[in-house]
Amino acid sequence: MKKPKKESVIRVLSRSIGNNKLNSLLAPAFVSLEVVLEIFIPTLMASLIDKGIEPGNMGYILRQGGLMALACVCSLFCGMASGYCAAKASAGFARNLRRNIFYNVQTFSFGNIDKFSTSSIITRLTTDVTNVQNAYMMIIRTAVRSPFMLIFAMSMSFSVSVKLTLIFVAAVPILGVALFSIIRVVHPIFRRVFKTYDRLNEVVEENLRGIRVVKAYVREDHENEKFRSVSGRIYDDFVKAEKTLAFNMPFMQTAVYSCLLLITWFASRIIVNSGATELTTGQLTSLISYVTRILISLMMLSMIFVQLTLSRASADRICEILSEKSSLTDPPAPLYKVGNGEIVFENVTFSYSEEYDKPCLDNVDLKIPSGATVGIIGGTGSSKSTMVQLIPRLYDCTKGSVRVAGHNVREYDIEVLRDSVAIVLQKNVLFSGTIEENLRWGKPDATDEEMETVCRAAQAHDFIMSFPDGYRSRVEQGGSNFSGGQRQRLCIARALLKNPKIIIFDDSTSAVDMHTDAMIRRALSQTMPEVTKLIIAQRIDSVKDSDMIIVLDDGKIDGIGTHDELLENNQIYREVYLSQTRGNNGEEATDNG
Repeated sequence: MKKPKKESVIRVLSRSIGNNKLNSLLAPAFVSLEVVLEIFIPTLMASLIDKGIEPGNMGYILRQGGLMALACVCSLFCGMASGYCAAKASAGFARNLRRNIFYNVQTFSFGNIDKFSTSSIITRLTTDVTNVQNAYMMIIRTAVRSPFMLIFAMSMSFSVSVKLTLIFVAAVPILGVALFSIIRVVHPIFRRVFKTYDRLNEVVEENLRGIRVVKAYVREDHENEKFRSVSGRIYDDFVKAEKTLAFNMPFMQTAVYSCLLLITWFASRIIVNSGATELTTGQLTSLISYVTRILISLMMLSMIFVQLTLSRASADRICEILSEKSSLTDPPAPLYKVGNGEIVFENVTFSYSEEYDKPCLDNVDLKIPSGATVGIIGGTGSSKSTMVQLIPRLYDCTKGSVRVAGHNVREYDIEVLRDSVAIVLQKNVLFSGTIEENLRWGKPDATDEEMETVCRAAQAHDFIMSFPDGYRSRVEQGGSNFSGGQRQRLCIARALLKNPKIIIFDDSTSAVDMHTDAMIRRALSQTMPEVTKLIIAQRIDSVKDSDMIIVLDDGKIDGIGTHDELLENNQIYREVYLSQTRGNNGEEATDNG
């Protein structure tokens, strides 16, 4: 199958201009008028010197002076208008870029997200977008002004004296080769720097998230060294790039000022030898003014190339995110209703990457009736979480099919399917806001009574009401002001509020005591008997009353049955059970269950 042609960086980025097109057009339009007026001023000055000052014609001086003043005011206005439009356009462009990046990330599947680290996405949203914003402002203003000024000033210089202007023209190719050589050296360095920025953000994020562990183990020095190492690499790369870029301005100034000195020397000889007939004093003044503008234009062009070199690496990284398409898509005619909670795995094989020869799940065949309570047991790395994540299509299986209510999960509208499958992940995530705002992630229009019902089932109501503000109590970022068990119970309540057809508990009661765990399971069986419940757990007590228990080992089903059947027939289950029911003195405890 032929791969789709990769879009250019410019085309991908241009989609984010959006409602800033008018300002993006007005900025170069105003700057073009500014250039025309600036170029007109030296001509007026030359005429004023030759026809006004030297003959002593005061009336002509006043007229020309008035025209020069008017041209200066108009040029100033055009410059201000251009700057305003460029600033507004670039800020709007950056806003749209951040929005489009963030929105596109929201469409990613877990597989897409695995390709980019959190710190890398944050760097692209901040540092990279800022670099592109600065480059965009220069493109619509300075990158228009400098070439226009260079062309017009060159043209006016030729109209004054072809011979003298050729001196400057001869230096332009030399300057171009030098600038190209510098850019070729620094661009790979900047690409490397931004990847190191990702690592720096990762170190900071990891440190802040685990700051309590760092303090507990007195590892501040170790963390400081990690930060210093990454920060040092960024410093070294930037110093290397800046040292190379530092040659740009001195080289250019040396070349241009040398040309300026040569032009002045030859012009003076021409004026003296010709008696000011071949070249007048006013023309020399205007020529020097034009050459100065050419110098400034070349310096600005070099700055533009430097900024574009810096932003090119950022633009590539941004386009990687914007061009990334979700690996999970809706079918052409999706199903919009999930009938029940029946789950069937048919020869399911799954691998996170095609590069891995060994799959995480291998030929899994399984049928779970609607409304059943199913326990899932297995050692670390046995792919328990991976298996249940295929049900709501957080990933798609590599081979085989997963069916819900008699239909392949690929046949459903993704949003409808995920609304019918509630999953409480191993990592309990709460968002800054209030308790009720977090609960309403499960159902935005939930009433107070509905929230209280699910919180009682999740054994969360009592601790919520112990806070002065009850359900309106504040939740800090990540739920840091709650204990692990409290966060788990709030996440369970949030999932129950969806009133799903299938609910998955991915080791989501590990932080609560066994009594609370039993109360949660009892409440679920009473309040949601028709819902299919999958319970991944490390504790046998959490799953032993299930209708069916699945034992996973190395991505394969090692056994299926009830608690008693597995104790009799499955070695892995029996070993886990015995290890968890031994007394403190090492003797096996009596089973009263």
